Amino acid sequence: MATTLFRILKFGFQNFSRNALLSVATVAVMVLALLVFNGLVIFGTIAQSATASLQDKIDISVYFKSNVAEDNILKLEKSLESFTEVKAVDYVSQDKALDIFKDNHRDDPTITQALEELQANPLLASLNIKAQNPSQYSTIAEYLKDPSLLNVIENVTYGQNKVAIDRLARIIDTAKNVGTAVTIFLALVAVLVTFNTVRLVIYSNREEIGIMRLVGAANKFINGPYIVSGILYGAFAGVLSLAFSAPIIAWASPYVSSFIPELNLTAYLFSNLPQLIIYQLAFGVVLGGVSAAVAVRRYLKL
Repeated sequence: MATTLFRILKFGFQNFSRNALLSVATVAVMVLALLVFNGLVIFGTIAQSATASLQDKIDISVYFKSNVAEDNILKLEKSLESFTEVKAVDYVSQDKALDIFKDNHRDDPTITQALEELQANPLLASLNIKAQNPSQYSTIAEYLKDPSLLNVIENVTYGQNKVAIDRLARIIDTAKNVGTAVTIFLALVAVLVTFNTVRLVIYSNREEIGIMRLVGAANKFINGPYIVSGILYGAFAGVLSLAFSAPIIAWASPYVSSFIPELNLTAYLFSNLPQLIIYQLAFGVVLGGVSAAVAVRRYLKL
């Protein structure tokens, strides 16, 4: 058994090296498919981080009419904090809102001068509400539409924020669908190329295969080397695709961090390197092995 396995592996490596040009072309196509697959995994991570980052920044802001007493606002705050859907409620008084506004526009002399000329605080007190889950904002918004609150609430910003969340979700879903479609397409191309490569190798070795049959070689001894070659195509493609991905990820990491400070792609790559290697090798080996097995079954008729 050990001798047979050794010979199958030996002939498999020989087929891989003997048909160098075909092997390079097959591996190159597989690398493209695996690069897109790897890109899809990384994009999923970026999309998840972007969504989490945006959701953390988005809340419902409830602005109160200028004549509403602070006690009434604080009562509503306590009422909202009792909701299971509410994660946190932050009260911003008129004075605090003015201080924040001044701090944000301290480098703008026009706004600073305009504020100095005003004799009253033009800003409104507000409650900033964060939900436990983005899907729960609609429940909170419905509560704020209660008729008893119409006399105290000036404006609720849920509508504008909901548009931003829904738009981001649509963009992410579209990008994922496109990436998945491209990955499937390139995987099919890789399967066809591997299939044809193994077929050509079988054709070029047809006399040798005929002799092996005449001397009574077992089927597994005849078809084994070709399946090994297919697995080698996938394994090499998996290693190369990850080697190509690493510098691209390192280059893109600062640009991604400028938009999503919470995400460091380089750190993500190294912390998840074992899993990525397993994914890449598994995807490549399955592509190569299955393609070779189908080609062997079709053209060797064993």
